[in-house]
Amino acid sequence: MNIYTRRKVVNLFNLTASAVTTLFGLFFLTWLLWVLFQQGLSHVDWNLFILDTPGPGDEVGGLRNALLGSLMLTLVGVLIGAPVGILAGTYLAEFGRYAYLSHAVRFINDVLLSAPSIVIGVFVYEVMVVPMGNFSGWSGAVALSIIVVPVVVRTTEDMMRLVPDTMREAAAALGAPQWRVVTSVVLRAALSGVMTGILLAIARIAGETAPLLFTALNNQFFTLNMDEPMGNLPVMIFNFAMGPYDNWHDLAWAGSLLITLGVLMLNILTRFFLRPKK
Repeated sequence: MNIYTRRKVVNLFNLTASAVTTLFGLFFLTWLLWVLFQQGLSHVDWNLFILDTPGPGDEVGGLRNALLGSLMLTLVGVLIGAPVGILAGTYLAEFGRYAYLSHAVRFINDVLLSAPSIVIGVFVYEVMVVPMGNFSGWSGAVALSIIVVPVVVRTTEDMMRLVPDTMREAAAALGAPQWRVVTSVVLRAALSGVMTGILLAIARIAGETAPLLFTALNNQFFTLNMDEPMGNLPVMIFNFAMGPYDNWHDLAWAGSLLITLGVLMLNILTRFFLRPKK
């Protein structure tokens, strides 16, 4: 076999393997979406958004408190974690790119990025829930913010380092101080990538259950007070899926469909922001 034939065989093998693995992943994704739509779509109605979760034996109920609780926890978690991640990523990319501290920060960030979320939940339980004496929405939001930070740090640093140094040099040549170069030139050029990182972080925390079990716990009733346990969609799905009542199972399927569609839309938005600009 000559070198040309060998290259054609290797190329054909790699293309075939790539196509097969892609179809394998698409098959399970399609199967998952099909089951969710089949089981959950019929239970999505207006009551789902205006009624609270039912108690044992109640036939009528919805997901209003869980949906609103998840939105509040996610929003507060992003508001806490995203600024910290952007500032840390900016430092790593612009001010301390080669500093020894930056190497330590990157290592710790990689550890946090791959840390099991349940470990973060236990940590926040020890530092917030135990001293406060009760579960609360604030502790749940803090747990989610810790998950947000490493995602935003990594994305912000990578996007800012993609900005050409010539843009920094041009701004500096005009007499702009470094902080002005970073905020008005580099960060503005990398803004779409930074926003993509925030969207990825939201998609990452939208379905987290383990940290909320140790922090926000759950609440059957409608509440806007984050000083007390707060209902949320992931924990509600977990509890209702394990429950003995058929209407609980129906609500769990409906909630699973809603949260999957939400994450899917966020990923589509991420791809939209990441598309090459012509």
